[in-house]
Amino acid sequence: MGAAGRDFHNFNMLYRSDPACEVVAFTAAQIPFIGDRTYPPELSGPLYPRGVPIHPEEELAALIKKHKVDGVVFSYSDVSHEYVMHRASLCMALGADFILPGAEKTMLESRRPVISVCAVRTGCGKSGITRFAAKALKDAGRTPVVIRHPMPYGDLRAQKAQRFAAPEDMRAASCTIEEMEEYEHLIEAGVTVYAGVDYRAVLEEAEKEGGVIIWDGGNNDLPFIRPGLELVAADPHRAGHELKYYPGEANIRRARCVIINKADTAPAGAVEEVRRNVRSVNPGAEIVLTASKITVEGPIEGKDVLVIEDGPTLTHGGMEYGAGTIAARAFGARPVDVRPYAVGSIRETLDRFPRLERLLPAMGYSKEQVRELEETVERTPCDCVLIATPVNLANVIRIRKKAVRVRYDVADMESPGLKGVVDRFIEGLG
Repeated sequence: MGAAGRDFHNFNMLYRSDPACEVVAFTAAQIPFIGDRTYPPELSGPLYPRGVPIHPEEELAALIKKHKVDGVVFSYSDVSHEYVMHRASLCMALGADFILPGAEKTMLESRRPVISVCAVRTGCGKSGITRFAAKALKDAGRTPVVIRHPMPYGDLRAQKAQRFAAPEDMRAASCTIEEMEEYEHLIEAGVTVYAGVDYRAVLEEAEKEGGVIIWDGGNNDLPFIRPGLELVAADPHRAGHELKYYPGEANIRRARCVIINKADTAPAGAVEEVRRNVRSVNPGAEIVLTASKITVEGPIEGKDVLVIEDGPTLTHGGMEYGAGTIAARAFGARPVDVRPYAVGSIRETLDRFPRLERLLPAMGYSKEQVRELEETVERTPCDCVLIATPVNLANVIRIRKKAVRVRYDVADMESPGLKGVVDRFIEGLG
């Protein structure tokens, strides 16, 4: 059971070469337009000469019955503990074991030092922390490369192992908006990004170029590569979630350092709640506070603004707002209601998440969805469009209105803070 990422990795690590097991199917959830594909034979190996079919998760019960399935391997992230156990109960009721692979069994070993950046939920600020760590490494004379958690939403054969060092690399790979959001900000910072489907192949390529590997995790998933320094981000705007979501709680329990990010804009009581929860399950972890420093590249005071936020953070990440909404409040702008003007799958997304008010999630998993996003922006009356996504959407869709970007960077709120944690790791490399 997966969402086009962890599921393929678990298959590659645990089952691809095991003749004692027959994997009859993948199921797909969470991400639109990724079902009804095939994990191709070029990736599935000689035991699967016709590949492995991928079905929507809605067909799970039927697949268990049809194939007399013995075991179901749960392989995606950023879901509540209750959600996981409902799936477990379904599988167990149908006679199948419900399997949660351990972290160590699915980690690759690297010849290079590794820093992992993971989180307790989507949208905690991993991207900013990854940039922060990469800068510290570059300042120390090291050559970092980032290996990004998978997002193979297109041609799986072509996405086996990918390298992104310039904007044209993203265009050549026909990246979705969601992929560009994770690659562009690092490319702008002068850091090469690797990603793909087969992470053994991805790691081998990255090791040729990088002196230090930074694992940039997706959602709240565990690292695919065994880290020497395990950084985990928590979000006080969602205090309590660090102990309620899978596998985010496992990340908290494993972490050497927990970063309570966005502590500058969260209530003090929420920051302390997160600190207590971390201490309750991982008393040995170092805890540091960081700010998410927001800058707005243009005047917005007194303006009616269409706020566009990071899509996954708002949907399966469970956030009701992001950096764009915070920026609008801080700089005196008025977010407009986009719902009456949304079209197609964008409207469907807003209907599915009624808690999202006066903002637009940047959904772009297909060409048609990108077109619907563009039309929604065009139809919505406003003075300007506030782009608070990691990718500059003005380079992806046509925006006829004035567009203003919102950027956010991680900054220490105490000393030695996160910089001290990373510097100590660098010193330990010799």
